[in-house]
Amino acid sequence: MKLGPRGLPRADVPTAFDGGASAYDRLVGANPGYHAHLRLSAGRLRLPAGGAGLTLLDAGCGTGASTAALLAAAPRANILAIDASAEMLRQARAKSWPDSVRFAHTRVEDLQDGPFDGILAAYLVRNLEDPDAQLRRFAALLRPGAPLAVHEYSVAGSLRARLVWHAVCWSIIIPAGRLVTGDGALYRHLWRSVTTFDSAGSFENRLRDNGFTDVHRETVSGWQRGVVHTFLGRAPEGT
Repeated sequence: MKLGPRGLPRADVPTAFDGGASAYDRLVGANPGYHAHLRLSAGRLRLPAGGAGLTLLDAGCGTGASTAALLAAAPRANILAIDASAEMLRQARAKSWPDSVRFAHTRVEDLQDGPFDGILAAYLVRNLEDPDAQLRRFAALLRPGAPLAVHEYSVAGSLRARLVWHAVCWSIIIPAGRLVTGDGALYRHLWRSVTTFDSAGSFENRLRDNGFTDVHRETVSGWQRGVVHTFLGRAPEGT
C-alpha cells in the first residue's frame, strides 16, 4: 500500500485498520502505559457522580480500549462508541459490556446523535481529512460548557519528543506490526501521521479557534511523556 506525504490517504485509513484489527489489541497491549494513559485522559474529563444521567461519546473507539477507559471514569453514564472501521468495531463488540454501552459503525463526520455531556476522542483527530470542521462539529454535539478530551500524539514542538517517537517507531512499532500482520503500512502511517501533526501549542490554538474554551493540555508518564497528551476544552456556553 502506497503512503502519501502524510501517511495513508484519509479515505483509506478505516480499511487499513480493518486489516490490522485482529492483531491490534495484542500490539497495543505490549505498549507500557497504553491503557492506563487512556484511563487518565478519560478521568481528566472530570465527570461528576460517576457520570450518572450523562450521555457520553467515544469518538473513534477502535477495539474498545478507549471505551473501557471512559466506562471506568463514568461507570453510571450511557456511552455511545463509534468507529469507521467495521473490523475494529467487531473486535470491540465481541467484548463484555454493560447495557449502558452501545456501538455504532459510522464515520465521526456523519454522526447524527447528541447532544453529549462529554466526548473522548483518542488517536482520531490527526486521521481526519478536516480537523477544524470536526472540532466545530464536536463543539456543536456537546451541551454548552461540556468537556472534550482529545487523547493524541503530538511531537512537532519538541526535539526530544520527535527523537523518541522516531526511535520507538522504527525499532519497535513498525517491525512488530509488520511481523504480526505481514504488512507494515498501517504502522508506517502511524509514524508519519504523528510527525506531520500539529505541535501541542498549535493544537491548543486550533481548539480555541474552533470555539472551545478553558483549553489546556496535560501529558502522561513513561516514554510517552511529552509525546502523548490530553488536550482539554469545553464547548462554549449558551448565550
